[in-house]
Amino acid sequence: MILVPDLTDIVKNAESDAERRVARLLRELTGDLDAVAFYSVKLRSHAYKQQAEADFVVLWKKCLIVIEVKGGGVRKHEGIWYSVDRRNDWHKLSSSPMEQAQSAMYALRDILREEGVGWFAHEAVVITPDIETPPHSVEWQPSHWLAKDGMTVEGLAQALDTITDAARRPPAGKRIARADEVRTRLFGEFTRMPVIDAQRGAVIEEQNRATVGQARVLAALARNPRVMVFGGAGTGKSLVLVEAAKQEAGEGRSVLITFHSPELLQFFAPHVAGRDIAVLPFTQLTSDQVYDVVFVDEAQDLMDAEMMDRLDAVVVGGRDRGRWRMFLDSNNQSHVDGGFDDDVFEIVASEALSVDLELNVRNTQAIVHMVQEYLGADVGDPGIVHGEKVRWHTFDGAADVAAAEIVAEQLVADGVRRKDIWIIETDSTAAPTVTPQGFTLTSPRYAKGLEAESVVLCDLPESFDDAGTAAFYVSVTRARVSLNIVVTKDDRRRLQELVRQRLVKK
Repeated sequence: MILVPDLTDIVKNAESDAERRVARLLRELTGDLDAVAFYSVKLRSHAYKQQAEADFVVLWKKCLIVIEVKGGGVRKHEGIWYSVDRRNDWHKLSSSPMEQAQSAMYALRDILREEGVGWFAHEAVVITPDIETPPHSVEWQPSHWLAKDGMTVEGLAQALDTITDAARRPPAGKRIARADEVRTRLFGEFTRMPVIDAQRGAVIEEQNRATVGQARVLAALARNPRVMVFGGAGTGKSLVLVEAAKQEAGEGRSVLITFHSPELLQFFAPHVAGRDIAVLPFTQLTSDQVYDVVFVDEAQDLMDAEMMDRLDAVVVGGRDRGRWRMFLDSNNQSHVDGGFDDDVFEIVASEALSVDLELNVRNTQAIVHMVQEYLGADVGDPGIVHGEKVRWHTFDGAADVAAAEIVAEQLVADGVRRKDIWIIETDSTAAPTVTPQGFTLTSPRYAKGLEAESVVLCDLPESFDDAGTAAFYVSVTRARVSLNIVVTKDDRRRLQELVRQRLVKK
């Protein structure tokens, strides 16, 4: 079964050893390829609380099961429920564990009902792995309270099968939700992408939540052997890749994440640290090591015959029968670094399911609109509605690094942290350095696939040919919160001409 987050994260973050034990059992369950379990789910609507939490929400054989886990002992005395810790101290509970599970179940049902999901079977279950036999009551079915004797993979699978076989049947005339619809909605509700830099108000908070599009892609990746994920800059491709790689590793498969730009190593390595996931630039791959699943980021840089032959050698079953996922942006980034062969692309695309990420979850609405206006590039619909306007700074002299540092220092004076500011020389291919003032100075080639909270652009391309346009595209789409562009009057005229040319082509 797929766990969200994966088992490594649950073991690390769970406060209860009982929850860790249940997570390990759930991960080992087989028998339902669509099964998924979400851990520590906060529900945003509740009958008597503003927010409730379910220990696990499990989709098993088309039935949604909310599980409440209670470690230690559980007793009822004179109508009051208590938990009992290992020192035999009693702690009063606000309600019975079953009532807690049922309350969370109804809250979840109401959430999905509000979102237009049809009727689906739903059950509430309690697991008390430390007590020999569950308490009996007319308030619940004995099958819905599991105790120590059932804490094996076989025992849990049998219990879930019993629960789903006897689950509620749909009322007459109700539209029944499809299992894949419920599954995708669950991914959308409960998956949260990792935070990769400082929180910055509403903008960063919006960016951290998985979008419906990302949820759909995560669901598709789990169920299909070969997938091509298309999305413009800022649509969350790399973050989806990380979460999907964790899921594959959690299923016991050997996983490789690979890419063309060596700079992406510093992005991916921290996100999968402590997991059995290899992270290697494509140029370092050898046929001596093969993997069950291969993830390729910025695949547009590797779309030629030689690179695809190398992929064929490192994935079990080869490229045409193996399990791989390619993430790519065919807008303009393919002209910055690497190679893109249209004929090779057509062959590879025919071997896989294609899905699209359509919502931009990195760039603010202002940045998305600017990219569309000047480049006509599809970077997704703007999902981040807050944020500053794109700021243009016209200099009479050179619009170079020195000018960019003046703008960057003003950002620092306004409260932006120095380490969160990048200066991108748009016409450069140089590796990143740090200026004497402490700002990261980089180029489109090395910034591609990465992002910063605030970006200052300088040294715009002398020509907006394919290479110049691609460099500008990559540069302007790196910013998460604010984008400042340093220009000369000549730069402004060339940009205006770029817009006119695009409108003529329409």
